[in-house]
Amino acid sequence: MCCSHQLVWVQGPIVVGAGPSGLAAAACLKEKGIDSLVLERSNCLAPLWQLKMYDRLSLHLPRQFCELPLFPFPASYPDYPTKQQFVAYLESYAAKFGINPMYNHTVVCAEFDERLMLWRVRTTQATGMMEDDVEYVSQWLVVATGENSEAVLPMIDGLEEFRGSVIHTSAYKSGSKFAGKTVLVVGCGNSGMEVCLDLCNHNGYPHIVVHILPREMLGQPTFRLAMWLLKWLPIHIVDRILLLVARAILGDTSQFGLKRPSLGPLELKSLSGKTPILDIGTLAKIKFGDIKVRPAIRRIAGQQVKFVDGRSEQFDAIVLATGYKSNVPCWLKDQGLFSEKDGLPRKAFPNGWKGERGLYSVGFSRRGLMGTAADARRIAHDIHMQWKSSKGRSRPAKPSP
Repeated sequence: MCCSHQLVWVQGPIVVGAGPSGLAAAACLKEKGIDSLVLERSNCLAPLWQLKMYDRLSLHLPRQFCELPLFPFPASYPDYPTKQQFVAYLESYAAKFGINPMYNHTVVCAEFDERLMLWRVRTTQATGMMEDDVEYVSQWLVVATGENSEAVLPMIDGLEEFRGSVIHTSAYKSGSKFAGKTVLVVGCGNSGMEVCLDLCNHNGYPHIVVHILPREMLGQPTFRLAMWLLKWLPIHIVDRILLLVARAILGDTSQFGLKRPSLGPLELKSLSGKTPILDIGTLAKIKFGDIKVRPAIRRIAGQQVKFVDGRSEQFDAIVLATGYKSNVPCWLKDQGLFSEKDGLPRKAFPNGWKGERGLYSVGFSRRGLMGTAADARRIAHDIHMQWKSSKGRSRPAKPSP
């Protein structure tokens, strides 16, 4: 059983995480007249965006697919808002709905108390030289820490002994510090491709260990076109159309070492959560030889990287664009809603938003911010129904320490 120095009763839901998912859940609850307590381990809202994303980042999907509930983007924003614009939008969103997260509150344990029939959420807060433990208690717990809580570090033979610099993209801000250096980017998702482009723009010499789609097709953003086609056609047919159009626009990318996966982009996203790469200019750099594509790494020795094709090259730095993972199993004591293996809901979208005994998840749908918005609305509606039915009946008694 979790224990703490201080016990605080929370009348509304406890929301863990002050990123877009937590803000969306809190706003939808507020719109229904229900206040929530939002806990955030960092010192700002949306810490992934503010603290761990590189400077040149912009949304990969058109803005209408990335809006949070009840609050559109400013009309002046471009189709693909920048990182800075998105953070400003989130700050305006929190201000509009009066969401004031409790910052620097790290949740170390959350579990359901069978005796009290309530959730107990223990946090640690650093205050100067001391750490204060506070335990919050509520009827409802909303997990909003998302799919991208912790950096994923790959297992590569010899990586720890690499004599150059090694950083994860969570620590990468700009290619300016890599001017004139040969850099190996590990990971061929959108982040890896954007980092390569950024390195080129700052006179670096990037190599990438590697399904690219053009960001626009037929004069429309690719994702918007895909959503329109899905209204009438099954996903595998839409995938085939996208791949045919992509081939007509981009050509045969396999000649540059970019191999297509066996699944189409939409089916790949649905099953694995991996977002297809939307080209923003990186492919042209690859075609001209400014970015070199390399096969998988066999091992690293000193500053030499040996690849599976037998080639060996020397690098000044390695950037790990290897993504993120959920950290829910580290602190949530529950065997029902979330899988212990990957920290994601056991049930696929749209059924992974609700667990048992007042437990909810938002931001784990593998559908990006569209999935977040859908989950937040469902959660607020469900809690609101319980909130209304409890009127006229006694509320759970405030627990004793």
